[in-house]
Formats: sequence, C-alpha cells, structure tokens
Amino acid sequence: MLVAWVFAVFPGRSALADVAPLPVFSLSGQNLAAARARLAQGDATLTPALNRLRSDADLMLKLKPVSVMDKPRTPPSGNKHDYLSQAPYWWPNPAKPNGLPYLRHDGRHNPEADQGTDAAPWGHLAAIVETLGLAYYFTGHAPYAEQAVQFIRSWFLNPATRMNPHLRYAQYVPGRNEGRGAGILEMRHLTQVCDTLALIADSHAWTEADAQAFHAWLAEYFVWLTESVNGKEEAAAENNHGSWYDVQAAHLAFVLGKTDFAREILTAGLQKRLARQIEPDGRQPFELARTKSLGYSLFNLEALFNLARLGEHADVDWWGFTTKDGRSLRTALRYLAPYADPAKPWPKDDIAAASRADLLPLLAEALRHGGEPQWHTLLAKFGATPRQLPARWHLLLDE
Repeated sequence: MLVAWVFAVFPGRSALADVAPLPVFSLSGQNLAAARARLAQGDATLTPALNRLRSDADLMLKLKPVSVMDKPRTPPSGNKHDYLSQAPYWWPNPAKPNGLPYLRHDGRHNPEADQGTDAAPWGHLAAIVETLGLAYYFTGHAPYAEQAVQFIRSWFLNPATRMNPHLRYAQYVPGRNEGRGAGILEMRHLTQVCDTLALIADSHAWTEADAQAFHAWLAEYFVWLTESVNGKEEAAAENNHGSWYDVQAAHLAFVLGKTDFAREILTAGLQKRLARQIEPDGRQPFELARTKSLGYSLFNLEALFNLARLGEHADVDWWGFTTKDGRSLRTALRYLAPYADPAKPWPKDDIAAASRADLLPLLAEALRHGGEPQWHTLLAKFGATPRQLPARWHLLLDE
C-alpha cells in the first residue's frame, strides 16, 4: 500500500498563504508552510533567501540528469547498475609495490576516491533535487518540479539507468574488501529526495506510476538496509555513522508506513546514540577523536537534531530528553555554540577547518525548543551578516 504523502494533494500555488503542514519528515512541514505564508503576505525578511534559492534552481534547470551508468568504473559484480564508491580516507601502502592493501589516514581525503565512482554524482543529485523541490514549493514554477522528477527518474526508475537498491559496493577499500557498512553513510541524502517528493506532490510531473515504482525501490532498499551484513554493521557503529544510519532507517520507515519500526529506532536512540555519544559537559568523544574533530562534532550533532525532528512524528521527545548526569542535545550544543564565533580558537589542532556557519541553523532550531540567551546573541551576531542572510536555513526554519 502506498503511503499517503505520495498522493497528497496540496493547495494550488495561487493560495500561498495556506499554512497546512507538509508530510515531510526531516524537514519541518510546519516551518515551511509558515515561511511560504510570510512570503505571500509580503514579509521581505525572507526575500533574500528566496531569491538565492530561485537563482540556484534556475541554474539547475540547465543540468542534464545523471545516473549510476555514467561512471567509468565497473563494480566487482560487473553490473554498472550497482552503486560504487571508494573509501575516501584510505591510501596506497608505500611499502608495497602495488600499494595493496590500502592504509587508513583519517581525515586525509584521497582524490582517487572521487574519480569514476557514484559518490559525488549522487550527492550532487540529492542537492539538486532538494533545491528544485524547495524552489517549486515556494514559487509554484512548474519547470522546477519537472526537472526534479527527471533527475529522480534517471537515478531510481528508468530501467536503462536505475540504481539497484543496495550499497554492497559502497566505500570499498582496495586490497581489503569490495564494500563496507560505512558506505551506507553516503545514502543519507535519500531522505532529501523523499522529502522533495512531498514538496512537488501536487505537480503533474510526478505521476502515480512514478510513485508506485519509487515506493517499490524504497521497499527493496529498506530490506537490504536493515537485514544485510553491511546494514547491521553500520547500525552498530557508535559514532556519526550510527547516528546517520538511524536517521536513514527511521525516515524510510516513516515513508514506507512502518511507524512502529521508526518508533523503536528513535526510542532506543535516546540511550544508544544521545546518552552514549554525549558527555555531561557536552563533548562528543567519538567525534573529538577524529582529525577533523570540530567538523565531525557538528556533523554528528546535525544527525542527532535530525533524529529529534523524526522523533516528533512518533511521540519520542529528543528535545527534552536529559540523562540523570545531564547528557542532552542542549548540553552538546552548549559546548559547541561558542565556536560559531570564527575568532574563537578550537582546542584541537584539526587538519582542516570546519564550516562554523553550520552551527547557525542548529542554534536557530534549538531556540524553537527553549532558548538560552547566549544562543540568541550568537545567532544575532553571526547569523544576520550580509553573507549569511540569504542562507537557505532562514526559509527552512522560518526565523
């Protein structure tokens, strides 16, 4: 049975002031609807962000859809329909004539991993689809939805170009394996695609046949994700890999109508993820151990915030959860929040600087669930500069 969001009929774009929440899971339908209503009422504070979104979407109208068939490399199966990516932090062994087996150098990106695999095209596709979907939602411009559908069909649906619904050969390490559970992290962008389909569901571009075929693809992938050796390996990961696995599995469970499954993941995650990954003072030790410790701390907190958003759909309160010794989303953000100031030194000597602007949407979202004065101050100081004002999160969070 198809889930309700596939066939949802939304208000026409002549009624932009409608604030009915969208059936999205990782985005906030309520916030999106409120932002659209504000724009319809002439609120100019969001106009710069909308203009930037439209500008980005207009550029994407000129792009050609991509697929797994475009890659020059062939997976070990011999079937280019299988997704293929190479582990980015693994390098040739200089002590071996053939460089095998590769050795891990955490945080040091091997450019070889970007050549001829599906990882970069897939990430770009998900970003393109989300941009087009949001632009359609806020403007009603039909070509945005039509282009998004072309990209989705090319990657998931067209028999000649579709990806097989598994990640058996994701993030393989030369000389060591043909794929790893860690590669599942790359498919976290699938949640963007699913939410985009809710944004464009009232467009004639997305047909009932498309919806049925995509539902079938998701259902098959979900079985592989939750039952395969690679999937179970990633589910057991204790750092950001495990957090993003839970985001992916819970989100897809909602989309497929498996609400009880999603609720189980989200309930267990309060202890398995939040309580285990965050110290009472807010540090995230599994991420601090990395060579890009600030970047990974932000990356994992983004996943935990995503899980909190998903929890709202299953009555599992991540926002208000606190362990007896004080571990919570709030303490994790409290620890990282001062580093929204680019001038404040990070205590570790990371091999690459993090994007501190990534803290701003986390601060904005946390303030919707009980603010702290210093967060307001940081957001006012660093979130409203001319460079940051047009950022998309202003539309997504209706701030």
